[in-house]
Amino acid sequence: MYIIKVGGGSQINLAGVVADLAELQEPYLVVLGANAARDALGVKLGIEKTELTSVSGYTSVYSDDDAIDLIMMAYAGLHNRRFVELCQRHNINAVGLSGLDGRLIQGERNRGIRVREGGKTLIKRDLSGKPRSVNGALLEMLITQGYRPVLSIPIIDEQGYAINSENDDIVSILQETLQADRIVQLIEAPGFLDDPDDPDSVVDLISANELKEREEQVKGRMKRKMLALRRLFDGGAKEVIIADGRTEHPVRDALAGKGTIIQ
Repeated sequence: MYIIKVGGGSQINLAGVVADLAELQEPYLVVLGANAARDALGVKLGIEKTELTSVSGYTSVYSDDDAIDLIMMAYAGLHNRRFVELCQRHNINAVGLSGLDGRLIQGERNRGIRVREGGKTLIKRDLSGKPRSVNGALLEMLITQGYRPVLSIPIIDEQGYAINSENDDIVSILQETLQADRIVQLIEAPGFLDDPDDPDSVVDLISANELKEREEQVKGRMKRKMLALRRLFDGGAKEVIIADGRTEHPVRDALAGKGTIIQ
């Protein structure tokens, strides 16, 4: 089984992704990003995105009530629906789900993010959290019956409220539950770059043992992504492929080894 994480950038070739998925013989599920759709919708509605950087250097989106509404509209709504529609046009019997549906992804709300503002350390609490468990029985039932789940945030907290969460963390908890053979992550870059400003600096192969060292070398959201990659291997991952989601055949290229392979 494969977990396919599709980035939410505007340059991702969704048509190419779905065309490749239609050729796959192995069962899979999709974790679908939609950050570009969320940002565009936020502009239309006059809702600005706010990012927080913790004192430890990890960056995340501040999630208030307006942000959760945007997530429901963009991630679980329009973007997920359009992706499922595209799958159906390619004879993929996709089922679009959010983490709320059937308590598919149970989370725990963050107790607060420690940030530095105006020379002071503050605790900021919002509607975000970490995924803690997965309704594996529901996913396995769907996949066994030939359906292909397409998962989007929000997830659900202890009290039944919708909360934001990082797709990288969601992939990690899915891996712990489903023990996928391969995990493919499609992004707007040719792979993991040694130099973020040089698209030719792709690292072809990374050992899982290197991830801690590389996490200390990067900043911002990439720092969080490296932490999530480490957790994937702690959860039993055997191989993760980070590949270019902008090519004509993103999934086919990734499975052929184009991009960065982490083992």
